[in-house]
Amino acid sequence: MFRRKLSALDYHNPAGFNCRDETEFRNFIVWLEDQKIRHYKIEDRGNLRNIHSEDWPKSFEKYMKDVNCPFKIQERQETVDWLLGLAVRLEYGDNADKYKDSTPDGAKNADNAAKNAEPLINLDVNNPDFKAGVMALANLLQIQRHDDYLVMLKAIRILVQERLTQDAIAKASQSKEGLPVALEKHILGFDTGDAVINEAAQILRLLHIEELRELQTKINEAIVAVQAIIADPKTDHRLGKVGR
Repeated sequence: MFRRKLSALDYHNPAGFNCRDETEFRNFIVWLEDQKIRHYKIEDRGNLRNIHSEDWPKSFEKYMKDVNCPFKIQERQETVDWLLGLAVRLEYGDNADKYKDSTPDGAKNADNAAKNAEPLINLDVNNPDFKAGVMALANLLQIQRHDDYLVMLKAIRILVQERLTQDAIAKASQSKEGLPVALEKHILGFDTGDAVINEAAQILRLLHIEELRELQTKINEAIVAVQAIIADPKTDHRLGKVGR
């Protein structure tokens, strides 16, 4: 739990430090005071440095009071964490000029993200992993295969934008309330001789018409998607790349 702070302070064993080991703990406290905190003058550190003394716990308890540590000597982990925090603050204060111009990791990641804002620029369309990934997505989304993997990739993008975005999913999930239908206004076209069967046949016919309308809507969407791919002047299938 102390690894990051120990690493920041250049401790010799940040990964293996064990504060429950009494000898290691006492040596650590001496190192922390000698190298980082330096609250006492050198000549006043004798009792703290005498780690084999029976009175060392008393010396350490006095040290904690002198540095205003809010924890008790029994709360070892909390004490170590607090002392490390103090040491880090003091270390930064001593080396403020060294750290003031450093770039945070988050800012570096933001710069890298900006550089990679156009992922297709450096896309290798001949990479086997790229082809396999596009083919897997096409199969998953039931998109027609094409010799040009960029064409398939663009079809995938169109489908995702139109069907799988948060807005599209929310819109599709909204319940639709049907309007009441007056069956007597719809002519069946034939008579079975039974009023109940005639009514059931009218209902089936209306349901069939609704299915045909949904099918026509899907066909129209597919046509639009294909036209968007074929008519895009920025897609050069012969060169195998996107962009002018």
